[in-house]
Amino acid sequence: MGSLIPMESYYDVFMNTCLFLVLFTLLHTVALKLDAPKNLIFIQFAGITLLVLLILFIGQRPISGVYFGDTINYYRSYIAYQYGANISENVNDYGWHLFMKGSAQLMSVHSFFTIITFIYIYPMYRISKEFFKNYWYYAFLLFVVSFSFWTYGVNGIRNGAAASLFLWGISYHRKRALMIVLFLLAIQFHKTLLLPIAAYAITYIYNNPKTYLKAWVAAIPLSFVLGSVFITLFTSLGFGDDRLAGYLSGEAEANSGFRWDFIFYSGFAVFAGWFFIIKRKFKDQLYFQLVNTYLICNAFWILVIRANYSNRFAYLSWFMMAIVIIYPMLKQQFFKNQHFMIGRIVLAYFAFTYLMYKIYYA
Repeated sequence: MGSLIPMESYYDVFMNTCLFLVLFTLLHTVALKLDAPKNLIFIQFAGITLLVLLILFIGQRPISGVYFGDTINYYRSYIAYQYGANISENVNDYGWHLFMKGSAQLMSVHSFFTIITFIYIYPMYRISKEFFKNYWYYAFLLFVVSFSFWTYGVNGIRNGAAASLFLWGISYHRKRALMIVLFLLAIQFHKTLLLPIAAYAITYIYNNPKTYLKAWVAAIPLSFVLGSVFITLFTSLGFGDDRLAGYLSGEAEANSGFRWDFIFYSGFAVFAGWFFIIKRKFKDQLYFQLVNTYLICNAFWILVIRANYSNRFAYLSWFMMAIVIIYPMLKQQFFKNQHFMIGRIVLAYFAFTYLMYKIYYA
């Protein structure tokens, strides 16, 4: 598949295909009822087709560090393992390197990238299917058109796969042992997942969304006034591991600073949580846990928003945005024409991604 599309066009093809699919889905929400047989056939076919083609499209991409970020570095490490290199004693995320070295003895690098892409995308399907049954397509589509989806599929590959293992674990929330195993695998892939796992664990102890919403709001002025203090504090505490400390205190990157645009984007999920839980009195303990986990992780990012590579902290909450936004709409009736409302929400959510693609990354 890599030879069919020029490398420089991969992201363009992905984004414009998403645009077509979002608009076509919106058309269906206008013309058909949510439970109409024709709509159910469409969303099942479109969803499975999207799942399979995305795994192949991203997994079989050409090897390039120009168009696919850190893909080239993963490729070099994989080739080194194929030629017999040993895992360094000081390596971070030993589980990831063990998986990579084991795979290097069994398969080609493109097969490896395809398996990693499966690990990245399949849990998004799995959690959508588990939570929403016949209507899983809308949640899965929202995952795919998220602002961070492409980046963590081809660049921050290890972080993206680890975050998806966390989602996979959440999909087994009724089977605690299996959920814990998947959480542990996520940590072995990327230790930064300690943050969302710890946040999710906290929700078993205290799960009141009102408190977490207030804390999230308070984090913005606190960060604006005392941001450097929080960066120093978290660094001195040795939060997580050496990588996290390095992200906090490393050499400044060009786009570090107080990112109001990213806070605005983060606010989509915060508004959804507030609207459905506080305004519309939606009561669902699992949804409370998802919202509260998102709020804890996103508030942490806001407190260290001026840190270097703070986008990596942002992703520790952003990967949950789709499920937080769509969950109530696929569980309970809130609007007269709810199907059309779902279509408009998908369009509005994707609009930010497409706008960033056209303006910020142009």
